[in-house]
Amino acid sequence: MKELIQQLTAVYGPSGSETAVADVIESLVKDKVDSIRRDALGNLICEVKGTGDKRIMLAAHMDHIGLIVTHVEKEGFLRVSNVGGISVNHSRARRVKFQNGVEGVLYEQVLKENEKSKLSTLYIDIGAKDEAEALSMIDIGDVAVYAEAAFDVGPHRMSSPAMDDRSACALLVQLLRSLPQKHQSLVAVFTTQEELGCRGAAVSAYSVQPDEGIALDVTIASDMPEMKINCVKLGEGPAIKIKDAASISHPDVVKRMIAAAKAAGVDYQREVLPYGGTDAGAMQLSRGGMPVGTLSIPCRYVHSACEVIDLRDVDGAVKLLVEYVKA
Repeated sequence: MKELIQQLTAVYGPSGSETAVADVIESLVKDKVDSIRRDALGNLICEVKGTGDKRIMLAAHMDHIGLIVTHVEKEGFLRVSNVGGISVNHSRARRVKFQNGVEGVLYEQVLKENEKSKLSTLYIDIGAKDEAEALSMIDIGDVAVYAEAAFDVGPHRMSSPAMDDRSACALLVQLLRSLPQKHQSLVAVFTTQEELGCRGAAVSAYSVQPDEGIALDVTIASDMPEMKINCVKLGEGPAIKIKDAASISHPDVVKRMIAAAKAAGVDYQREVLPYGGTDAGAMQLSRGGMPVGTLSIPCRYVHSACEVIDLRDVDGAVKLLVEYVKA
């Protein structure tokens, strides 16, 4: 699992530019599924026929947050806007990279008296001497992402940009590799543009028409100093979501997830998140609606360059899902 997560977090893929991520995932699962295709938004849709009477959609999003170039100053510095939920506090003095390999430093200008930090006070320095040289290296509309590589944090934990949501993509890949002999029919969708409003999940759920949907995503861990958003902690098992701002998990789905965790001998946590959302929110409202749930990987420092997860939580999530999808 560690090597798989390292492989997936290393791929460039901000919202709207997920093709390279889809290419890697397709190479990993093509021999494990009955059919595989991509739709107009770039969702990678993998179907596995089962022996049960249900058709379950499992969604993990491939995209992550980024910074799009809006204009270039005469001195060669790039001004940017956000693609997804960028925090200025997480963005000062960060190494970033563009799809074409150009790298730079994301920094904040010196603030005037009483001036507040905002996206417009950030800029990227790519080493250009002026506007013309900068535009020979990148184009307006190019997107940069945090460039730090994955590294170990203690014996069981990893840190990297794009753990949200490549760690859950790795979880879904591993599930497809570990299916029991008898299981429900599955539609594993690696979705696009989740960070911009769950767009990929909305269109794929509409076309796939599953009986129920489960989103696989990270959630905020509240085991850091002065952090009391919820009761989720790293290393204490995957989190079964009860509610967030975009969806209320169906009670039957929650009950079956809990039963699956117990059958697999996996510790689990109950998650209530007062804000945010996952692909479950889009699936829940597709066509005439469907029962949905979310299985979450606890994560510290979400939407930063150093998102931290515990590999034991991911392993537990695989075991839980294997039990859940049994026919």
